[in-house]
Amino acid sequence: MSTNENHPETENTVSNSDENKTWQFQPGVSGNPAGKPKGATHKVTRASMAMLDGELETLTRKCIDMALDGDMAAMKLCMDRLVPPLKATLPSVMIDLEGAETLEEMAKVFVKAAASGEISPDIAAHLVSAVTTAARIGNVTMEEERLEAFEQDKKLSEMTMDELDALYRKSQIAERINLEGPTL
Repeated sequence: MSTNENHPETENTVSNSDENKTWQFQPGVSGNPAGKPKGATHKVTRASMAMLDGELETLTRKCIDMALDGDMAAMKLCMDRLVPPLKATLPSVMIDLEGAETLEEMAKVFVKAAASGEISPDIAAHLVSAVTTAARIGNVTMEEERLEAFEQDKKLSEMTMDELDALYRKSQIAERINLEGPTL
């Protein structure tokens, strides 16, 4: 009995000639390109929610009472499910950046402020991290500008003399219009 007899071909079937196998679905093609709809729930979840309908408040209160009576499992459930995890919040700080014209100078101001006790070291670390991120973004922007200029130079070097002359004339006309203003 061959593989083709075991798996009848359909319109979605692809034959793999190397191994003489047949695949039910085409590789790389989703059977459900839209995916699961947002908000869709499993039927078991819907059934469970229907059974608990109207009882959630009572059950939650019971779980809290059990936790208060010392039931460690109920306490863990309350802490894991009812209380959101605490996130560190940093207070707002005012630091005088007068005279700090570069990102490096700003970072030094933050480190000095932490060393003198004006701000905590963790706040200084967050501020220096923000300055570092700004520097990285600036570097990426500069590299993009350099690449764009290089590509423009490359385009200019590949142009013929006639094309360069026409481009120069266009720039001269545009400059004259900008200096003299539009004529009607």
